[in-house]
Amino acid sequence: MTTLERAEAAEHALSQELDRLVIVKSVIYTSGERDPRVPAPRPPAEGRRHLMGHDPRLPRMPDRPTLFDFFRYRFAPASHLLQSARLARKNGLDEKIVLACLLHDIAIAGFIRGDHGYWAAQLVEPYVDEEVAWAIRYHQALRFYPDESVGYRYPDLYATLFGPDYRPEPYIERAYRYARDHRWYMTARLLTVNDLYAFDPDVQVELEEFTDIVGRHFRQPEEGLGLDASPSAHMWRTIMWPTRYL
Repeated sequence: MTTLERAEAAEHALSQELDRLVIVKSVIYTSGERDPRVPAPRPPAEGRRHLMGHDPRLPRMPDRPTLFDFFRYRFAPASHLLQSARLARKNGLDEKIVLACLLHDIAIAGFIRGDHGYWAAQLVEPYVDEEVAWAIRYHQALRFYPDESVGYRYPDLYATLFGPDYRPEPYIERAYRYARDHRWYMTARLLTVNDLYAFDPDVQVELEEFTDIVGRHFRQPEEGLGLDASPSAHMWRTIMWPTRYL
């Protein structure tokens, strides 16, 4: 078969598999585009199975997925995370901060945008040092507040994205005040410093640059990430199988 014929055969096989399945999106994927109180229209099942595992439209995850597998198969292009981690390492920072930079936006990359610092911290808490998860959680609040001692100022990008009059919600202000007096404040603050300047579209960083750091500081479960019994395993499974019916 030619390359074109193989592509057409694969597309036909995918179409046939999709015809045998009912795939329903969870409310979180549609709320805002539609009122979640209104039942979503669904085509009749007509004897088809509701999806309860792998979505054929996505690359299949390995049987025992690792953190790097999620980067490869589920996270959006993660160049910002990789640039941030490389910048932290180039600046001679502790490996904990490098790892926090690598992981700080994984919620945006593969799960959800709102309150992404909290979600990302919860995703990784069972697998990393407590200080790493803490820094990821509180970088969300610290981003909005300058710190001249490390040369961090309010990002111009935020004024563009949110408007010059935007003010963070009170819970963000409270989180900032709490974090400002915490013993790990500077860990989270240095994360924001190495976050802000890591958006160069011309810089390419390979995930494998961080193999050793991840190996030393990320506790990969033997069963596979998401298939273990940690308090956040279900979140990884949701990223792995985002359209499971139940």
